Amino acid sequence: MTEPILSVRELSVEFRTRDGVVKAVQDVSFDLPAGSTLAILGESGSGKSVTAQTIMGLLDTPPGRVTGGEIILDGRDLLTMDAASRRAVSAEGIAMVFQDALSALNPVYTVGGQIAELLRVRRGMKRREAWDRAVELMNRVRIPAAAQRAKDYPHQFSGGMRQRIMIAMAIALDPQVLIADEPTTALDVTVQAQIMELLVQLQAETGMGLVLITHDLGVVAEVADQVAVMYAGRLVERGTIFELFERPAHPYTRGLLRSMPRPDRDDDSLWAIPGAPPNLLDLGPGCSFRPRCESAIAICATERPALVSPGEAGARVSACHRREEVLVGRA
Repeated sequence: MTEPILSVRELSVEFRTRDGVVKAVQDVSFDLPAGSTLAILGESGSGKSVTAQTIMGLLDTPPGRVTGGEIILDGRDLLTMDAASRRAVSAEGIAMVFQDALSALNPVYTVGGQIAELLRVRRGMKRREAWDRAVELMNRVRIPAAAQRAKDYPHQFSGGMRQRIMIAMAIALDPQVLIADEPTTALDVTVQAQIMELLVQLQAETGMGLVLITHDLGVVAEVADQVAVMYAGRLVERGTIFELFERPAHPYTRGLLRSMPRPDRDDDSLWAIPGAPPNLLDLGPGCSFRPRCESAIAICATERPALVSPGEAGARVSACHRREEVLVGRA
């Protein structure tokens, strides 16, 4: 595997609220090599989007606060930079495709004008040159009649077309890393497939690293190289797509896989993980997943499991006291 272009090391983020301190992200670490795709999985509230916002420098401060860790992009720690340097590096080095494209786009400017403004401010292009490049980018993301549609406003596009415009803006500055936060949410299945196909094609053309934040295991199975599973703000498992789908080492990962619709099941019922995610204001001792876990043992109530290798060579890690038993089928 090539050297990572993005490394996140022991990242921790908390939110100070009137009810107490919410530990949204705790000790999250992962590497992203150039040209590879890392999928971050987990239920709502697991810390996926907060991790992405922190990497992008979009964390609302206050109430959010980074309490530890490093975000290394191309050898530089983004968390130790001053605000101006961070904005410059983040804009050119990392781009983001947001979940709700209609909210992310300015409703009173044409889509072509928004892309062109980015190029004029960041690349110093002249107005005509920036407009022509904006149309070229819209063509690149397969928007029909791009020269005419560039003059339209966001509300005049469908959800799938708006997401393509967001992707065009994201790749305008040739980023090294693209973060896609639930890019196919609220889109129909056909459009979802088209958007993911577009992202994969752009990645192949540019060699950028892709961080895909999602809860859609079907999408993950199609495009991801590595998978990081988050629960209650922590990583509970990380490994290759084949390792996690074939032999998940954490009960939460197994639960997510069991909840997928499968054509080989005899009945139409869907299995669900019992209970609800924990209160991040008071996680308490031991494993956060213990109240919902079918494999919990006494030590799970008192000692938090470390994220370590489950007895195998390579980068796969799991945070479970019974990780070895799970892998050999005894849990």
